[in-house]
Amino acid sequence: MEGFEHVLNWKLKQGSHPFPGKDGGTCINEAALVAAGFEYRPIRAAEDMPACFSRPICRLAMRLNDEANDTDRQRLLPFVTRLACADTPEIERARAAYIASHAGGHLPFQKGLEVLEGALAIGRKSDLFEPDDVKSRMDAVRARATTPTSLPDTPLFAKIKSWFLSKGELEHTS
Repeated sequence: MEGFEHVLNWKLKQGSHPFPGKDGGTCINEAALVAAGFEYRPIRAAEDMPACFSRPICRLAMRLNDEANDTDRQRLLPFVTRLACADTPEIERARAAYIASHAGGHLPFQKGLEVLEGALAIGRKSDLFEPDDVKSRMDAVRARATTPTSLPDTPLFAKIKSWFLSKGELEHTS
């Protein structure tokens, strides 16, 4: 985790959040948005991310984030600075095919991390963000927080979604 100290004090949580709390408290894609220098906003689907983010990779990251328990979810922190890696349509299709062939059905968390790493190895890598810049961005968002911890965007929807995800019935939404 060397080089990720700037995000280790950020807490990844399930689902979308209107605004992070003082603990960070967002999903992986919302944290990646801030780390890349974009204005914070709730992310409910990979398609809500800016164009420089890989849709198949963000979709898988969101799935892992939302299906993980609170402890495992924090293991996604090193990926926060790696999601802004959109490539050509051909590469994005190759990433989607790779993910589909390796991550169908029930996906144990460790296997999901391996699939995420494999998908990130295909095509363009994300631009390297200066750790101090990322820390400043994330600290600035946390400083604007009005609550100690973030609240889910829609608590009832988050519970329903969690139930469906545990049953493997939702594949590409979040």
